[in-house]
Amino acid sequence: MNFLISFLFFVLGTLIGSFLNVVILRYNTGKHIFGWKERSICFSCSKKLAWHELVPVVSFCFLGGRCRGCKSRISWQYPLVEITTGLIFVGIFAQNFPIIFSLFAVAIWSSLIVITVYDLRHKIIPDGLVYAFIILSFLAAAIFPSGGGGFLHSLFAGAVFFTFFAGLWLISGGRWLGFGDAKLVLGVGFLLGLARGLSALTLAFWIGAVVSIFLLGLNWLAKKLANGAAMANSSAGGEAIQFGRLRSRLFTLTMKSEIPFAPFIILGALIAFFWNIDIFGLAGLLFTM
Repeated sequence: MNFLISFLFFVLGTLIGSFLNVVILRYNTGKHIFGWKERSICFSCSKKLAWHELVPVVSFCFLGGRCRGCKSRISWQYPLVEITTGLIFVGIFAQNFPIIFSLFAVAIWSSLIVITVYDLRHKIIPDGLVYAFIILSFLAAAIFPSGGGGFLHSLFAGAVFFTFFAGLWLISGGRWLGFGDAKLVLGVGFLLGLARGLSALTLAFWIGAVVSIFLLGLNWLAKKLANGAAMANSSAGGEAIQFGRLRSRLFTLTMKSEIPFAPFIILGALIAFFWNIDIFGLAGLLFTM
């Protein structure tokens, strides 16, 4: 029975994930978000998509990841967002939260999924979405105080995290991180409290550092391969051109490149939320205060 219910929650999550893809693509574009206002189309050939081409995950697999009309590639964003949302819905169900808090959790993580992908695409956190996340997290903390100190500690955590990140933004003139990140961690503090929130931000910095080093390594490797191909094929230059294109498209990261930090914050928050991570053992201390 639990498997069946989990599967139903996963299916529901993929349906919501399909809608989240619409929000990601149409937010701040002037287009209507709801489907009955504007039909979904192929961005390459403008073909209107039929209902059977919009079934979450299944349609992408059935079509082989290509438009049925012009055969252009369909972005992997669609199935990844749908599957991720489905898994998060299953995770919320597995936690056995009270129904009202589960609804808050669904709304909170749906907004965070949109923020993550939108920030990756545009390197900006939309104000409307981050404010919605802050309000939802505040209400969830007020109705269901988070473990490790309760509502007041959640307010304190949000204020501390916001002040720290806003200070980094102010000192660096926005070069180290954006002010949107400061607003985002305000909601993280409300949602997770001090103990889990600090763990989430610590994980965010660790994961961000590892990913940045990995991407820098790929950039260095692509540059070496391109230079080697150029020397070996100085007459024709075919492989050098291919490596050059690969590097220009994928591996143009340098130490000064702008890497969105919000996805790392949200990933750290997800880990701390579902696995109740408390790296520094603060929860026990806060319970005694």
